[in-house]
Amino acid sequence: MNTTVTKPKLDKLVVYQIFTRLFGNQNTTNLPNGTLAQNGTGKFNDINDHALNDLKRFGATHIWFTGILEHATATDYSAFGIRPDDPAVVKGLAGSPYAVKDYYDVDPDLAVDVPNRMAEFENLVQRTHASGLKVIIDFIPNHVARQYHSDQKPTGVIDLGQNDDTSVGFSTNNNFYYLPGKSFVTPACESDQQTISEFPAKITGSGSLTEAPDINDWYETVKLNYGVDVFNGWAGHFDPVPTTWHQMLDILLFWADKGIDGFRCDMAHLVPVEFWGWATRQVKQRYPDLFFIAEIYDPGLYRRFIFEGGFDYLYDKVGLYDSLRRLMEGHGSCHDITRVWQQESGDFSEHMLRFLETHDEQRIASRFFANDPWVAVPAMVITATLHTGPLLLYFGQEIGVRAEGSEGFSGDDGRTTIFDYWGIPEWQGYLNSQRAKSGAGLSTDQQQLRAFYQRLNYLVSQSDAIQNGAFYDLQWANRDVAGYNGDRLFSYLRYTTRQRLLIICNFDRYQTAETSVVVPAHAWQMMGLDESRVYQFSDVFNTSFQAEIAGIMSLSVTLQPLSVLILEIR
Repeated sequence: MNTTVTKPKLDKLVVYQIFTRLFGNQNTTNLPNGTLAQNGTGKFNDINDHALNDLKRFGATHIWFTGILEHATATDYSAFGIRPDDPAVVKGLAGSPYAVKDYYDVDPDLAVDVPNRMAEFENLVQRTHASGLKVIIDFIPNHVARQYHSDQKPTGVIDLGQNDDTSVGFSTNNNFYYLPGKSFVTPACESDQQTISEFPAKITGSGSLTEAPDINDWYETVKLNYGVDVFNGWAGHFDPVPTTWHQMLDILLFWADKGIDGFRCDMAHLVPVEFWGWATRQVKQRYPDLFFIAEIYDPGLYRRFIFEGGFDYLYDKVGLYDSLRRLMEGHGSCHDITRVWQQESGDFSEHMLRFLETHDEQRIASRFFANDPWVAVPAMVITATLHTGPLLLYFGQEIGVRAEGSEGFSGDDGRTTIFDYWGIPEWQGYLNSQRAKSGAGLSTDQQQLRAFYQRLNYLVSQSDAIQNGAFYDLQWANRDVAGYNGDRLFSYLRYTTRQRLLIICNFDRYQTAETSVVVPAHAWQMMGLDESRVYQFSDVFNTSFQAEIAGIMSLSVTLQPLSVLILEIR
């Protein structure tokens, strides 16, 4: 059977990720390990028309609302018919949004009126669409909260684990994996006493085959069974179709019915590609414009997940992000970027989603990363313009959120917490400045940083060369040019028949680059231009650079530390 998926032409998206619980929270208490009552939380309703219209003006095309599904939490919602979670298997007081405890419900923290929480989410979807933006939410298929129980599943839906045969470790009819005869043991440093009763123990979400997972493991979650026998060489048993496949397809269609435009699929590479091909094909038969993004960290699986699994976009973490991070930290080389595009060129470069921040990564401005948000300028330009694949920004990146200190369960690690109730001071200042409240706002530096990101978003959305163009790496043509440091300078062309751009980035933090950039005869031919004619070069981004060159080009340029030139060739 031919399982290859024919891929249509993709759009250049600008995805803006919102961690929904944190976005609208203006409570400034910030007590480490603080409760919901103490530290507060953002709501669906905080993401109002004003906020969405501002994001549209900022240049976003899609909003990824993170933390929507109901997940395990230490906050007690039993008064609303929601089962409490044992604190021994909850990370932080707010809980991890990736420990889902009901696939058919939304996080009650996010609702003003808890019984009306799904309607409040549906209204957010409608507001987002009315603002001209698309909606992405997480689909978390690999694991669920250890005490998963759906109290909002539609009539007739069988709950996960409800019909499992717990006397066997593996069966294609089971949703979970079991360790018969063994009881689950919570990590010792999480609880002085065993409070949760789980017999037989289930396999942990990471795939650890132990009833006593380590404190650093995903102990709060259990792994779902897609027909892969983890006890016997991870062999796949997909015929007949495993029970879990049908249940997860139903969940995808449930959310697609609510008008979702795309799914970001958590740890997608831990779920067999055979399931993805089966599921995405059926979802897209009913919703042909709906797309799937894979969180994936195994380059050896990229092509399979695109052409067999039906994914539209894949994380470019093990590749461009890692290469750019090394450069931003002062080591690495721009030649690494050349290696990345060579590996991704051909049939899947347009499928790579590129970013410098997500909820999983350390903040650029933190002392654990670059310690200065402006260091990101050349790396962000490359992230946005290297190919036609989508761009992802994490909320607060554009104003230099630092994520300093420990919020509670989340330690002092340069990441914005996903486990704790918290307010982000820099972000609260931005919200206050937008709402014209006195006594807070953005500094001049933050305003300038946000303006940089907005200009970059506009370039991405308005440039034909960036949206649709081919790519030409100029590193090889400049390796012997005096003053051209190929470890710290990266130059390339993006071009269509309508627009040609020359982009030059200087990653050096301290040295001004004074050099020439050669565009060889072969590049002129690829752009469909006669290199013997006279051409003008004018900056289309943020400088007043102008030049006029005749003949095969050697363009003299000066780039300040951590600066870029984006020149249109006319």
